[in-house]
Amino acid sequence: MRVDIPVDKYPTYNFVGRILGPRGNSLKRVEATTDCRVLIRGRGSIKDPAREEMMRGKPGYEHLNEPLHILVEAELPVEIIDARLMQAREILEDLLRPMQDESQDFFKKQQLRELAMLNGTLREEGMQRSGSASPFHNSLGMKRAKTRG
Repeated sequence: MRVDIPVDKYPTYNFVGRILGPRGNSLKRVEATTDCRVLIRGRGSIKDPAREEMMRGKPGYEHLNEPLHILVEAELPVEIIDARLMQAREILEDLLRPMQDESQDFFKKQQLRELAMLNGTLREEGMQRSGSASPFHNSLGMKRAKTRG
């Protein structure tokens, strides 16, 4: 199944980043939830524009001549495949709906929180800060590993 990405309507919006999420986790979650494979294809699907231009026209990269889109594939029993494909489509369409007011954007908040957790920079609201302003102590008062430099 193909899901078009509305880049013509929102040319500056980072749809690829929103679909992928922190370290690709949002896309992996869609795949795990639906048992479908999700592929980002078309112009803009390769992060490096120079590499994308180099790959254009080569076998296996014909999709680079098409507008940005998502392919959803599945090999599932016939009695559940349609339901799973539709489930994947609904999740992806939610991700592809830009919010005018970013403060109301649940997905973005969730992705930024997840990224902070992955990077070890998450600060819970209302969390007590330690009295030390030293970069060698975290909020639990534990010393960080020293780096050689």
